[in-house]
Amino acid sequence: MTTKGLARALVAPILLLLAWAFIVPALSVPDRYLPALGPILHNAQAVSGELLASVLHTGWEAVLGFLLAIVFGVVWGILFAKVGWLERSLFPIFVALQTIPVVAFGAIVVIWFGNTLMAKVFISFFLAFFPISVSTLHGMRMGDRQRIDLFRSFGASQAEVFRLVELPTALPAIMVGLKTGLSLALVGAIVGEWFGDTVGLGVMLLQALYVEDVLRVWVLIIATGLLGSVLYGLVSLFERKFVWWRIE
Repeated sequence: MTTKGLARALVAPILLLLAWAFIVPALSVPDRYLPALGPILHNAQAVSGELLASVLHTGWEAVLGFLLAIVFGVVWGILFAKVGWLERSLFPIFVALQTIPVVAFGAIVVIWFGNTLMAKVFISFFLAFFPISVSTLHGMRMGDRQRIDLFRSFGASQAEVFRLVELPTALPAIMVGLKTGLSLALVGAIVGEWFGDTVGLGVMLLQALYVEDVLRVWVLIIATGLLGSVLYGLVSLFERKFVWWRIE
């Protein structure tokens, strides 16, 4: 991203923060609806050490689950595109699994793996896997049939057609799935921490809700948003660096 592009991206957040800092106190909005920005920042400073540790902990869980979802999501998306009977038989099962409430699924995962890092990573993986596999399937079907036939007429193997035509065509769609999956991976990591942990954004959120600490809840909302924005920005940077075609 260029300096000009970065400046444009920061305009809206800066304007939002300025409006929050000045308009909310001026209108005397009750804290239960929207606290002023100053007290929220003060509350964040009071728990800065714990907050930083929680951000790193939850972020690590989300990244591990996301990376696992990339591997399995892309592989299964390609298999669905290449093997028709697999899509007809297994894809409806994957769709049905996505209708399971994440809280119910999380409870089962904790029973399987215990209160471990693996449990949180698996929940994160579960939420991120499906959109990545669907986007991969969609991208694989976007290949130009005439171009594929042309490559084959020149003696290109199936592997060469996949590497030179189908995969490059599918990558922009796959990146869309990665961006969606990343957000869901972060949600999965936070929900996973609700079933028992000592550190993490999910743990801090439960503690704040238990004592009805509105300021702390908003601190965690902002921290989660910033973490998600950083991770999303890294994926977008990768996209602009390596999957630059068909990107506006």
